[in-house]
Amino acid sequence: MTDVTRILNAIEGGDPKAADKLLPLVYEELRLLAAQKLSQETPGQTLQATALVHEAYIRLVGTQDQSWDSKGHFFKAAAEAMRRILIENARRKRTAKRGGHQKRVGLSESILTGKDNTALDDIIALDEALQKLETKEKLKADIIKLRFYAGLTVEQSAKSLGISLTTAKDHWAYARAWLLREVS
Repeated sequence: MTDVTRILNAIEGGDPKAADKLLPLVYEELRLLAAQKLSQETPGQTLQATALVHEAYIRLVGTQDQSWDSKGHFFKAAAEAMRRILIENARRKRTAKRGGHQKRVGLSESILTGKDNTALDDIIALDEALQKLETKEKLKADIIKLRFYAGLTVEQSAKSLGISLTTAKDHWAYARAWLLREVS
């Protein structure tokens, strides 16, 4: 059992000081993931990696309904928290008050590979499709979340989810193709 897993178990057990020990151990990894994700956002993004990490961390540690089995499980939860924050931010920016009635643009392959900047509508379209996929194929949706929102490699995603590399690659290919078909 790693130090992170022990601390996560202590947090789950109600130890009020355990959360203070967790942040220094995971902060750099979370910040790198957040910085990588934000580097792919559209120009003019007001959210910064530090703010994204802090908001995600507060959501993770500040809730009572938390239960993590491992460091990988924690990072999966962190990826989900970052995803939700980015979606909320995109939806907020898209409101009419902020010029949100712009024409919707189709989702390109680049949003799933993380190579180009993505439009707010693309982020929201991906989230809607991802929610559909999650109801049918939760593990495949988890691969997309870890790859796209947390910036993990296929290998890191496989390890985080406790599945083989081959299975992770198969799920990644399937989920990417499914999402591209769904949003186009």
